[in-house]
Amino acid sequence: MLVVLAIIGLLAGLVGPAVLNQLGGAKSKTAAVQIKDFEQSLEMFKLDVGRFPTTDEGLEALVNKPSSATGWNGPYLKSGVPQDPWKRAYGYRYPGQKGEMDIFSLGQDGAPGGDGENADVGNWK
Repeated sequence: MLVVLAIIGLLAGLVGPAVLNQLGGAKSKTAAVQIKDFEQSLEMFKLDVGRFPTTDEGLEALVNKPSSATGWNGPYLKSGVPQDPWKRAYGYRYPGQKGEMDIFSLGQDGAPGGDGENADVGNWK
């Protein structure tokens, strides 16, 4: 019985970290997919309004019509602006610093930069 428990403990010690790493990677992939969805919605906004939302209008302009947006034909997102997988708001800048527009999540740590799960996820990657 002790041998069986030792083997189970050994397997849990070896497999557990690998499973947790895969779970973490899934959050980064989820953020990347949501960012792609934002990009498509922003392109639809631009087709209707003739411009991207300003930084101040933010991604909320995809759900609620900004006062200066003539031609707005939204909402462009079905169920509001989702939070990133770490339960924080996505960042949005227009004009962008890394592209025409920047849409990003600051990763697990919520701070710029980082590696692994702490790395920023954005439409520039």
